[in-house]
Amino acid sequence: MLALLAFLPILATLILMMVFNWPARRCLLISWIAAGIFDFFFWDIDVMSLLGSSLYGMLSSFDVLIIIAGAILVMNTLKASGATSAINRGFMNISPDKRVQACIIGFSFCSFIEAAAGFGTPAALAGPLMVSLGFPPLAAAMIALIFDSTAVSFGAVGTPVTAALSVLGLGGNEEFVSGFAFWTALPHAVMAIFLPLIVLLMTTKIFGKEKSFKPALKAAPFAIFTGLTFAVPLLLTSIFIGYEFASLIAALVSIALTVIAAKNNFLTPKTTWDFGNPNEWDKDWLATTKVSPVKESNMSLIKAWVPYLLIAAILVITRIPQLQIKALLTSGAPFVLKINNILGFDNLDWSLKWAYLPGTFFIIVALITNFIHKMNKEQIKESWKATLKQVSGAALALLFGLALVEIMKFKNADGLSMMDTMANALAMVGEKLYVLISPFIGVLGAFVSGSATVSMNLFTNLQYNTANVLDLPAVFIISMQCVGAAVGNMVCINNAVAASATIGTTGKEGKLIKTNAIPMIIYTLVTVAIFYIALALGINP
Repeated sequence: MLALLAFLPILATLILMMVFNWPARRCLLISWIAAGIFDFFFWDIDVMSLLGSSLYGMLSSFDVLIIIAGAILVMNTLKASGATSAINRGFMNISPDKRVQACIIGFSFCSFIEAAAGFGTPAALAGPLMVSLGFPPLAAAMIALIFDSTAVSFGAVGTPVTAALSVLGLGGNEEFVSGFAFWTALPHAVMAIFLPLIVLLMTTKIFGKEKSFKPALKAAPFAIFTGLTFAVPLLLTSIFIGYEFASLIAALVSIALTVIAAKNNFLTPKTTWDFGNPNEWDKDWLATTKVSPVKESNMSLIKAWVPYLLIAAILVITRIPQLQIKALLTSGAPFVLKINNILGFDNLDWSLKWAYLPGTFFIIVALITNFIHKMNKEQIKESWKATLKQVSGAALALLFGLALVEIMKFKNADGLSMMDTMANALAMVGEKLYVLISPFIGVLGAFVSGSATVSMNLFTNLQYNTANVLDLPAVFIISMQCVGAAVGNMVCINNAVAASATIGTTGKEGKLIKTNAIPMIIYTLVTVAIFYIALALGINP
């Protein structure tokens, strides 16, 4: 009975999102209220404890909110200034081969946008760019959505990982953080090597005039090379530098190497391939709605890339321990805001390292960009207005989402919480079966919420508690949750809707999700296999 009640708030969120298509902010508000009522009547937790834990959860969401706001502001600033148009133009003259373009723009560039901004922006930017280069709209949407996965766990400068550490309160545990980063990076690195080829196989089979895998196989050397240019730096950065910019550095390296390779015909196919005559394309591939064109700009490519280069430089400089900047920015007041003993509870101490947050640097770079790109008042106003509109929905979802998590993990006098009850129930499936289903819980969270970060907020504590009950390495289980949450972006309803809207394929979201389920399942099962092998070898980080 208690186990069923414990699951109800989460189940309510999923049902309201999937069946009734309610926005996450409304679903999480209702689930938060329901969890509070259940906690009060069935777990004997008093009202002040519920209020204190909820307030702590809401305050904890500020870290993620600042990152989201800053990332989206940079993106909107570049769109308003014309930099996005200049960047798009720069990609158009690299290679006429659509297989090569799919690798560079769909994988490398999309991964960079995910690393720098995240939150659904990659598919919305890379998709229209591919359409402008001659890709069928539906193909562009499929490619962009599938590729917006490998960089997600460390996207927006590691926001999903940061969210998980915030939920667990383990951000200061360096051993756990390093283990978490490595075991999250490993499955992504393995799949990154093969994902470009998998996507090309799907592209030429579904959208090619030959309806064959052969054109993709001829581009296999370049596709695998593309994957390696991302996989190797991703793994090395996560080990030696830090998870915050593992995807950022990997994507920058990948863009540089693939562009150089393509321009010098290194490992590229001998013959050029494209989608054939647009007049002969299947009607299902075409746009169903008119999309406004990208704003044209005469801005130089170097000037357009300056904000991204500034972000990368600032993040690297502030994260290198030897420079002591990190130590300064996290040393305390005025760089850290603190509230101790929230509502009188000794275990509820909140702090915000605002000066060290990537989001703070994003906002600073956005302001600098206003001057570098000589933006007028209307352009600046446009970028801020669009950002506030986009962030408002995410803000409420995160506020209530983290409040929900905190009251569900608040322990009563007997040391039992709703999360503990859920974990005990899930533990009944046994450790071997749970390893199989663990990443799919992450996929489910992203699928219904539209965000890997929200998926981490919802299920990290549940996965952690279940791992402890089953005596499984917690690092493994949380890493699988994180990878699953990233892979869920391929089939995420919100992302499919957003990508379709920007490309003009509205109404074909179901077909996209159905097609993308294939690489999603492959990716998740490879992740499971990696952790089964690690457990069989007796590895326990």
